[in-house]
Amino acid sequence: MAAAAQGVLATRREEPPPDEAAVETAEEAKEPAEADITELCWDIFSKMANYLTGELTDITRATSEDYKLLENMNKLTSLKYLEMKDTAINISRYLKDLNQKYAELQPYLDQINVTEEHVRALQQAAYKLDAYSKKLEAKYKKLEK
Repeated sequence: MAAAAQGVLATRREEPPPDEAAVETAEEAKEPAEADITELCWDIFSKMANYLTGELTDITRATSEDYKLLENMNKLTSLKYLEMKDTAINISRYLKDLNQKYAELQPYLDQINVTEEHVRALQQAAYKLDAYSKKLEAKYKKLEK
């Protein structure tokens, strides 16, 4: 049993704990050679240049597409405003024609108003005449009795 316990302890000592496997030791870290540093610098600068060129190309392409979209929107808006202008001109023309026709009809409308007033006055006179004739008829019937 003691031998089995020593075997288990021996296997546990050989396996490093999971946290220690991820940590670098001072012996594993090495300084790269001077030539390697220069090569790595050139590599990172070229990759950064490629990245920035790609980003600028994308931005330029997007900006160009935005300007094309704005240009198309401006053209459509301009066409719509021209249609609205034509509609407003037509409405103005129709309104002028309508006002002119109304002005031409105004004397006839005035005559209709005067005739309506005369008809009202004539109607009032007819009511008064009817009332007077009823009074006369009532007096005549009184005298007959």
